[in-house]
Amino acid sequence: MKAMILAAGLGTRLKPITNNIPKALVEVNGKTLLQFHIERIIEFGITDIVVNVHHFSEKVIEFLESKHFDANIIISNEYDLLLDTGGAIRKAYEWLAGDELVLIQNVDIYSNIDYEKMLEQHNLSKALATIAVRARPTTRYLLFNENDELCGWQNTKTGEEIITRSNDKRKQFGFSCVHIISQELLDMLPNENVFSIISTYLELSKHNSIKPYIHNSDYWFDIGTPEKLSYLERFLKNN
Repeated sequence: MKAMILAAGLGTRLKPITNNIPKALVEVNGKTLLQFHIERIIEFGITDIVVNVHHFSEKVIEFLESKHFDANIIISNEYDLLLDTGGAIRKAYEWLAGDELVLIQNVDIYSNIDYEKMLEQHNLSKALATIAVRARPTTRYLLFNENDELCGWQNTKTGEEIITRSNDKRKQFGFSCVHIISQELLDMLPNENVFSIISTYLELSKHNSIKPYIHNSDYWFDIGTPEKLSYLERFLKNN
């Protein structure tokens, strides 16, 4: 397998912590988020890792060069334009292409999600992509049908809804920002610069199987704000 860590975001919600550093270099328990994810991915057995950069990109590059991780780490340069999740994956195509599956991981989440179990499920299902999800409160839900296939998206705050497969028994889950994608999916990405991978999944789900990996028993934290970061630190201190 190969992996990509999406680390180019502006980290606006994490201000003032991110006034002078990118969110990838925010520390939890004395270790940056980027280091946490790289070490977990290497431990899983992946040594080809792409990291996209944009905000304070030079600091991310300096950090990676200083650490000498036991992996082949490629920098995907988004200096000029932030490409969103789908655009970032498409830009990294030349490094991700081949005959291997690709693990995608957002840098600003913190979890003990079991990559091995997720991969095992993906291989059994032969899905175009497997998306880690969990039952959690959010305003934006991914919807799955009784066959555990992605069938839509829903924003409970605005009432907006996108349905890609008709189904009355829809199950709601929050996206965990970890996914495994096939090489076939890489070749189906739209020929655009800036786009969301979730929008792409929804479009592809009309005629393809996009499966959930439900990991309710794992811990999972979105580190989007200073308050959420403090909550995570208290959790780790007490567990």
